Amino acid sequence: MSESGITYQREHWSSRTAFVFASIGSAIGLGNIWRFPRICAENGGFAFLVVFIIALFSAGIPILILELAMGERTQKATPGAFRYVGKKFEWFGWCVVGVAFMVACYYAVIMSWCWNYVVYSFHQSWGDDPAKFFIQDFLNAKDTSELPQSFGGVFKGWGTISYAILAGTALSWAAVIFCIWRGVKTVSKVVYATVVLPWLLLLVFVFRGVTLPGAAEGLAYYLTPQEGFWDAVFNRTTWMAAYTQVFYSVSVGLSIMFAYGSFLDKETDIVRNAFLIGISDAITAIVAGLAVFGCLGHLATPEGGGIPIEEWMDGSLGIAFIAYPKMISLIPLGSILGPLFFLMLLLLAIDSSFSIVEGCIKPLEDKFGWSHKKAMFTVCGAAFLLGLPFMFQTGLYWFDTLDHFMNYFGLVGACFVECIVFGYFYGAGRIRAELLEHRENRLGRWFTVAICLISPIVLIGLVVWEVQERLAGSYEGYGRVTEFYGGWLMLILIAAAATVFTLLKGSNNGGDTDTNSDSGQ
Repeated sequence: MSESGITYQREHWSSRTAFVFASIGSAIGLGNIWRFPRICAENGGFAFLVVFIIALFSAGIPILILELAMGERTQKATPGAFRYVGKKFEWFGWCVVGVAFMVACYYAVIMSWCWNYVVYSFHQSWGDDPAKFFIQDFLNAKDTSELPQSFGGVFKGWGTISYAILAGTALSWAAVIFCIWRGVKTVSKVVYATVVLPWLLLLVFVFRGVTLPGAAEGLAYYLTPQEGFWDAVFNRTTWMAAYTQVFYSVSVGLSIMFAYGSFLDKETDIVRNAFLIGISDAITAIVAGLAVFGCLGHLATPEGGGIPIEEWMDGSLGIAFIAYPKMISLIPLGSILGPLFFLMLLLLAIDSSFSIVEGCIKPLEDKFGWSHKKAMFTVCGAAFLLGLPFMFQTGLYWFDTLDHFMNYFGLVGACFVECIVFGYFYGAGRIRAELLEHRENRLGRWFTVAICLISPIVLIGLVVWEVQERLAGSYEGYGRVTEFYGGWLMLILIAAAATVFTLLKGSNNGGDTDTNSDSGQ
């Protein structure tokens, strides 16, 4: 029993390296490869990089420290950590888990696309028109005009299910279950392969990307100040995009780091590890940008097709499943580099996916005393079933809508609540003091400023801005019905489910620690 009243009986990471690798693997995902470069280009290129670094140190890393610290302090996953501050806060913890679960539902479907493209890339099945192949042949996507136009017609017009995507999704869930079969013990072993191998493959693609004819044009677009640099730096949109990308990329607000932190012992240097995780994630995103923009620079040349770089910035999926396949078709050794590229995406996705699932499993084990396998099969089975709508012909639009709402409302809202509950009700100063108890590194007052002032202001600004956007028009013009069912309704269901889980009585062996005792202060 520690002086704080918390019993350290939870399973722990096999080593500091295993914890760091697992956390880096969770943070480094598909968003580093296709989301970061697009957002960077849309918001001034080099100007965005400057703001992104500011956002990382002013909000991303501080919230990462907060989540790891509270997970370690309470030895509980997200709802238990919130409940430790006060019973009335447990509901917010389950809301965070709900957001993570929704992300897990569609993340496995994206992994399925990668599985399929590993196979397609051996023979470059996309031919001369990767865009047509992806949208029409692979996804067989319907036109947006066929999305439901009335609230009663939500189940109409879905089209047929893709058995290739269904099979790939089943394979994805099998891979996730394999990686977390014995909980942290299995994860501690798997992460060495799922982190190191993608990085080695990424370096291969960076080298190939920057050595392509015309790559210099793409790299200049990415790394040098463009006309209007200062306008972009002081643009509200740039700051909003940077902070959103940081939260999305570092994996805060998704229940993951509370769970991973709960596997730490009290001697772990959380501050140093958080900096290592956050900086590693940022470096990966920036390095991935070299490969992407080198590729896009080549595609802008006459021999690459003459497509301007700006035209690839309309969607993240276009970079991964259209731009790269086109480049693979144009370069030597494409039949080898193609499978390697999609294998890299797949490994990045698996890491992120099983970490999200762990963030959903541990709360069930904590509160209800479920075995790891019972919780694992319940979460994975439910997520697989709820992911079925994304496998139909309109699945692309449902996925796009849900992803947007989970990021701009779910994830951002979760981080905001964390800052308020743990920054004010528990006390950012108290977190700093507790981190100093068994560790040499002192956490400066910048942490308190970041958690109690900077992050809440930015986060509430993001939410208000997004509400204004949604009042002005439906997301991507899909229509209010699609926006409601794919976005607003999902947020309502998360809140309702959180209420149910909060009211349910936990088991004795769940280890209830719901009082924020000051005995250890």
